[in-house]
Amino acid sequence: MTGAPDHPQDDPAERKMRFLFALRSRGVTDSRVLTAMERVDRGAFVKGLFADRAYEDMPLPISCGQTISQPSVVGLMTQALNVQPRDVVLEVGTGSGYQAAILAHLARRVYTVDRHRRLVREAVDLFRAMDLTNITAVARDGSFGWPEQAPFDRIIVTAAAEDPPGPLLAQLKPGGVMVLPVGQSDAVQSLIKVTRGEKGFEYEELRPVRFVPLVEGLASE
Repeated sequence: MTGAPDHPQDDPAERKMRFLFALRSRGVTDSRVLTAMERVDRGAFVKGLFADRAYEDMPLPISCGQTISQPSVVGLMTQALNVQPRDVVLEVGTGSGYQAAILAHLARRVYTVDRHRRLVREAVDLFRAMDLTNITAVARDGSFGWPEQAPFDRIIVTAAAEDPPGPLLAQLKPGGVMVLPVGQSDAVQSLIKVTRGEKGFEYEELRPVRFVPLVEGLASE
């Protein structure tokens, strides 16, 4: 029935059609982004009690007290990033691995970091199962980026900082784009797009969002 919650026994084609319609209706219109999101099964990244809600447009809990973002926000962030086929992308906040898997279909190479070793291990297993060979994932403090692999054409941050972290700005190529949420962790945050121009950084506010906070240091697991 149209508009009903998805269930595992749903027809996959109908479920995919509803999923893509929901993305379009919320402003995700870039054909390359929609194609990438169609190719990456969100259900593979949601486990346990919430598995039957994987195709709804809502954030869901994952391991380590983190969340997988709602698909429309993933789509809008990816769309704003404007990834090109030759781009090298840094993702700060691997989480479930869903965002990195989508980026892998758009970019030449994706580097992704997370402070939770368990999340990185689980994401790497999924990338391997999906034969996504252009993703490199490690456990490290994402607030410092990945200087050994810098500079990056694109940077995406999936956790909120009060301001764009200086090390990440420094690792953005001239002409590069960074998309991230900024604001206090206990208040509504703003999704912003940062473009590195010839004379400095340009900032564009996109929409209100709510993300987990960007935390420094490695977690215990």
